[in-house]
Amino acid sequence: MDQRDLVERAKGGDHDAFEALAGPQVSRLDAAARLILRDPDLARDAVQDGFIRAWRNLPALRDPDRFDAWIRRLVVNSCLDMTRRRRRRAIEVELSPLDTTGGGDFAASVVDRDVLDRALRLLEPEWRAIVVMHYYLGMPLPEVAAALGIPLGTAKSRLHRAIGLMRLNLDGEDARPTGRVPEGRPA
Repeated sequence: MDQRDLVERAKGGDHDAFEALAGPQVSRLDAAARLILRDPDLARDAVQDGFIRAWRNLPALRDPDRFDAWIRRLVVNSCLDMTRRRRRRAIEVELSPLDTTGGGDFAASVVDRDVLDRALRLLEPEWRAIVVMHYYLGMPLPEVAAALGIPLGTAKSRLHRAIGLMRLNLDGEDARPTGRVPEGRPA
């Protein structure tokens, strides 16, 4: 059964069809939410909220072939909503288990992952969301911009600036730039 048929069945209230559509995406969306929110509990809540939004708003989905992009956008928006509600809460990240079947240098991959995690941590959630959506979820920038409700040029400049800040953080950790946009300055 193709995605279009599953979406139509799910629109009619078929829970099994919705699970067939959304189920395979749970772990990837949870990992993306963890990268954005930096908190595994909040990430699970954001994914759950995104899936609830998807179920409730499924009848409004105009293009069944765009279900995957639509549900990713809902989950990312749930993450961003949570960051707005919980600005002052200190957050930690829990790294998901590493896949060691590649046969590479395990210690080096742990170090690389830790370095990348520290660079991501210094970015504002809105900037992390763009990096995660583009590089981790593999979304093209026009789709990222549409999902976040920002112009494409803004998405491009934020991604460019975020990558630059991450590189700066990786190259010179003594400098420790915040990765945050100064108040009153548009990004």
